[in-house]
Amino acid sequence: MHIKTSDQEKLELGIGNYSCNWGIHIAGLYETEQERDEIINGYLKEGAMADDMQLYCPAEQSEAEFRTKFVHHCPACETKLNDSEYFSISSVKDLYYPDGVFSPIAMDEGLDRFYAESQMNGKRNIRATAEMVWALEAVPGVEHLMAYEARLNYFIPDKPWISICLYNTTKFSGSTIMNVLKTHPYVINGGILTQNPFYEDPAKWLAEHAPQFLKK
Repeated sequence: MHIKTSDQEKLELGIGNYSCNWGIHIAGLYETEQERDEIINGYLKEGAMADDMQLYCPAEQSEAEFRTKFVHHCPACETKLNDSEYFSISSVKDLYYPDGVFSPIAMDEGLDRFYAESQMNGKRNIRATAEMVWALEAVPGVEHLMAYEARLNYFIPDKPWISICLYNTTKFSGSTIMNVLKTHPYVINGGILTQNPFYEDPAKWLAEHAPQFLKK
């Protein structure tokens, strides 16, 4: 089933039988490890088969656990999994707070650098996904996580990029999940991809909740 999410090229999502278009920001909601792994493994397997660049940040599982399960899910993906031209697996600290403090502005700058480097040798499609349970820890600046999520809706459109931010609904509060819904235009829940009726334009959300991070 194809869901038109932008005017960019079509891609196979690797989740259910869904296809969509590049330039999309998705909240992946799940309750169980099995649900989480079905999203991650299907999504990244499809990307590996398509020669996309994969950016993945494990938090609820270790990198070693992911590698074992992913190779079991897709034995043909093992070579690409071990090739930095195709897979970039980052620790939570290295991706989100390398200087010890989480900052939406620093995240913008880091993603801009990653994207520019990825495109140096020509157009490259990028699939990103991260397990967001790290945000339950007492990381300085983590209170600005949703401002970062809102600002991703400025960064991702018009790029050959798709992000799935993975939230375990048994671990996050209902109020946090509601803000997740307000900052992600699309949602995967129960293996189903839908346009999110709770989504708010980032300028509106930021003006109300984090005006210091409004795009200038």
